[in-house]
Amino acid sequence: MGKLLTMVVAALLGLASAAMAAAQEYPTRPITMIVPFPAGGATDTLARYLAEQMRAILGQPVIIENIGGAAGSIGVGRAVRSPADGYTLSIGTSTTHMLTGGLYALPFDLLKDLEPIILIGSEPLLIVGKKSLPADDLKGLIAWLKANPDKASVGIAGVGATGQLAGISFQKETGTKFQFVPYRGNGPAMQDLLAEHIDLMIEPSSNFKSLVAAGSLKPFAITGRKRLASSPNIPTADEAGLPGFFASLWYGLWVPKGTSKDIIAKLNATLSQLLGSPPVVRR
Repeated sequence: MGKLLTMVVAALLGLASAAMAAAQEYPTRPITMIVPFPAGGATDTLARYLAEQMRAILGQPVIIENIGGAAGSIGVGRAVRSPADGYTLSIGTSTTHMLTGGLYALPFDLLKDLEPIILIGSEPLLIVGKKSLPADDLKGLIAWLKANPDKASVGIAGVGATGQLAGISFQKETGTKFQFVPYRGNGPAMQDLLAEHIDLMIEPSSNFKSLVAAGSLKPFAITGRKRLASSPNIPTADEAGLPGFFASLWYGLWVPKGTSKDIIAKLNATLSQLLGSPPVVRR
C-alpha cells in the first residue's frame, strides 16, 4: 500500500511539473484572438493594436479572427468551444461578455464557460450624425428628432448592444422616437453613416476619432462625465443640455474555461506590462 501511494504521489508531481513546464514554455506557436465583430470597429482596432504589441513580448504572432453576428455572441461561442490551451483568446466588451447573457438564449454560460484574463479599459460613447443633418448641437438634434418622430435611423452593432440600450435611454430622456438599424458590428454601420444611408450612431468614441477630425461626421456629445483629452471641443451630454446622461463601454480579454492558471497568469502579466507602458498610457 505504501509503495502504491508513493507511485501515485510521484505521478501527480510529475503531471504538475509537466504542466508548469508547459506554461513556462508557452507560447510555442501562434495565438488566435477572436474579435466578435467584423473588421473596422473599435474592438477590432484595439485587438489589432494589442496583438502587435503582444507579439513583441510573447515572441509569437497573435492572429486576429473576425467572427461577427448576434451582437458578438457568435464569435464568443466560437471561443467557448475552442481548446482550453491558451491558444485561443476572446476579446470583447460589456455587450458581448455581459449584456448578451441577459438578452439572448445563449448555448453557453458567459460566467461558467470563460475565464477572465484582464479588464483592458473603458471609454464613453459618442453621439454622432451624418454630415448633412440640419442640427449642429445636441439641443438642435433633440429638437429635430422631436419634429421628425420615427423618421431618423440609428445604426447599432447588433440587437441588444450597448449602443441600442444607450439609444433607448436617450429616447426616454428626451421624448424622441427613431428607428434602430442593426448591423453585424460598428464597422459596417460606420460605412453606411458615412454614405448617409443612416442618420446617427451612439457608439464608442474611438470609432469616430479620425472621421470627426476630418470633418466627415457631426459630433454632438460625449456620454462621459468629462470631455475627452483627444477631443476637447466636443462637450459632454451633461454640458450640452442632457443632464445626467452617461454611458460607457468596457473591454476585456478571456480564455476558455479550464485553461491553465499558469497560462492565464502569464497572459495577465503580458497585458499588464503592455497596458502600463508609456505609449499606451498616453493613448
